[in-house]
Amino acid sequence: MTRVKICGITRVEDGLAAAQAGADAIGLVFVGKSPRHVTPEQAREIARALPPFVSSVALFVNPTAAEVETVLKTVRPDVLQFHGEESAAFCRAFGVPYLKAFRVRPGVDLLQSAASYHDAQGWLLDAWSEAAHGGTGERFDWDLIPRDLPRPMVLAGGLTPDNVAAAVVTVRPWAVDVSSGVEASKGIKDAAKIAAFIKEIRNAHAAVGISAAR
Repeated sequence: MTRVKICGITRVEDGLAAAQAGADAIGLVFVGKSPRHVTPEQAREIARALPPFVSSVALFVNPTAAEVETVLKTVRPDVLQFHGEESAAFCRAFGVPYLKAFRVRPGVDLLQSAASYHDAQGWLLDAWSEAAHGGTGERFDWDLIPRDLPRPMVLAGGLTPDNVAAAVVTVRPWAVDVSSGVEASKGIKDAAKIAAFIKEIRNAHAAVGISAAR
């Protein structure tokens, strides 16, 4: 099944709701201006409450090395996610598996932009926005995604329970990443929407008999 990450978790109960619904990972946002921002201490409490085999992902936008090190020491996330203009050397400097996010728009050669991040666990594709590096709730044109990406692809950007089945069938991503699409309000998740989101993915697989792209 397509893997699922519920991003922007700010409360223990939301992390547990994601896990109980079948999510594979939760995202913890360490970006001060984000409405989904958590402190390392808040994130530690959430991560410690997760059941086995649910990963915690720490999301950054152009952090300092010290900021990343503080989160690694305090939270001990399983994966780092870099959503800014971080260099490949910076991303790999911490000895922790990482995802690199790219904002997709016409006229940008995604393969060229991503080539130096060849050791990332996966490439996360999100919508381009002048206002923010992610979490905008905007969808991008999936036809802009190159075929046969050399790294596992995580699809983000404007996903909801209403369109995630189409995304799975059309794009065949390794994983999907959702934040605003399963919220009651910014930073507060809706357990029913999370459950509906994951149910739609399962229904899509059952309907067409696909397996996730590798």
